[in-house]
Formats: sequence, structure tokens, C-alpha cells
Amino acid sequence: MDENAPRGKLSLQTIAMPADTNPSGDIFGGWLMAQMDLGCSVLARGRAEGRVATVAVEAMTFHRPVRVGDVVSIHTTLEREGRTSMTIAAEVWATRQPEGRRVKVTEGRFVFVAVDGEGKPRPLPGLRP
Repeated sequence: MDENAPRGKLSLQTIAMPADTNPSGDIFGGWLMAQMDLGCSVLARGRAEGRVATVAVEAMTFHRPVRVGDVVSIHTTLEREGRTSMTIAAEVWATRQPEGRRVKVTEGRFVFVAVDGEGKPRPLPGLRP
């Protein structure tokens, strides 16, 4: 795997802001995890053709801090799908400002379930019964 290039599709991009910092001045890990969940949900909702629910975070690794002003890019890949569930890998890359250097800061795996209007699991579209 090329550590200089993101793996997967760009699903979400945002800018890290001062309100999201911890006492050390870096971006809170919880904020970053929420962005990853949102980015993964874009892919999950598309595959499920509708509503999904996050049911697990199987892995999370923080490689480097995210800094205020970084452009944060969430790249996602569908790793596995079951009858109702999907496992999605996320890589987070930060573009450091103002120099524009790109670094991988975080990666993780999220599990989603396709749900109906009542929040109950439903089969993914296109799968055989």
C-alpha cells in the first residue's frame, strides 16, 4: 500500500477548527471519530440505498495529531458485506496548511446495518434471499 496516497473513495472533507481542540491545542479524537463515522455513512447509505445505523467500531488507530486549519479528508472502502451489514474501512488524511503537505493521521473500521423506517435490520439491496 502506498503510504503517500489515500486508499478508497473521498467521502467527506472538512476543516479542523479551534472549537474542536483539546487542552493541548490538537483536535479531539472524538471529533475525528465522528467525522469518520459520517464519511463511512455516506458510503454505507449509498450501498444500502437508504437508512443505516452504526453498530460497531472494530478498530481505530491515531497515527498523528490533527491541527487547527488542517483540511481533513475521509476516504472509505467497503471491505465486507453480509445480509444486512457492511464493514467499511476509513483512512483520514490531513492536508497541513499553509504548506499543503498531506499526511495520513487516522484509520479505522466501522460496521453499519441497513435499517427500515422503524430502525429494524433489513437486507441490503441486490442480495439473494
